Amino acid sequence: MSEHIDDADQAEGIEFEHLSIAVDGHVAIVTIEREDALNALNAELLLELATAFDLIEGDADVRALVITGAGRAFVAGADLQAFADVRDGFAGREAALTGQDVMNTLAALPIPTVAAINGFALGGGLELALACDLRVAAAGAKLGLPEVTRGLIPGYGGTQRLQRLIGLARATDLVLTGRMVAADEALALGLVSRVADDAAEAALALAQQCARNAPVALGLAKEALMRGVDVTLPQGLEIEADLFGLAVTTDDAKEGIASFFEKRDPDYRGS
Repeated sequence: MSEHIDDADQAEGIEFEHLSIAVDGHVAIVTIEREDALNALNAELLLELATAFDLIEGDADVRALVITGAGRAFVAGADLQAFADVRDGFAGREAALTGQDVMNTLAALPIPTVAAINGFALGGGLELALACDLRVAAAGAKLGLPEVTRGLIPGYGGTQRLQRLIGLARATDLVLTGRMVAADEALALGLVSRVADDAAEAALALAQQCARNAPVALGLAKEALMRGVDVTLPQGLEIEADLFGLAVTTDDAKEGIASFFEKRDPDYRGS
């Protein structure tokens, strides 16, 4: 989409039932709005999230994203009713892959993404937060992957992203016990990077701080971080050097260096 998202609920004729999109400066804010179900992820909501992420990626004026939930939950998990009658392993696998595709789309966005965890972030909700670059939790938030307590396992990337974030031993503890952790423990584990009284406000401030930086550099820096996760240090350094080579040739790099010497704020255009 080439036009700026001013009112994304009606962008290109699209109307969302379970979420809304607002824009504050260069930051898009996606709010999940299934309060009656504690924002649980069902097929319709997953499809709407995928559509929203595509819209946001197509808007060059959006330089960061905040995701939060309405009411007292961020996302309280996947909608278990959808799995109640599944007896076909293939159907279960496809359901997991559908959720993973949405999380992968979020993780691959070339802009900084921040989860504002305002309440419960359980199961698929924590997996949604794990697909974000940064996580800010409200002081009263509860986080966990409780799937084993219901005869399931995390299916939207939880077993993989959690261990990459906090380490295998800590991830094993959370996955095999299915226990919830409070915000302070989540911070100590490295599961969230900040705890605040108002998670949405703190997440927006963090996203705005990121959005003030050079857009191309943000995308390249994120790419270097993500691609470096599963490679050796020498391979990661090679990736970094390649991407640095791309960054140094951009107009934004020229503007950033010029503004430094001219003692003024940079005016980044994303080129």
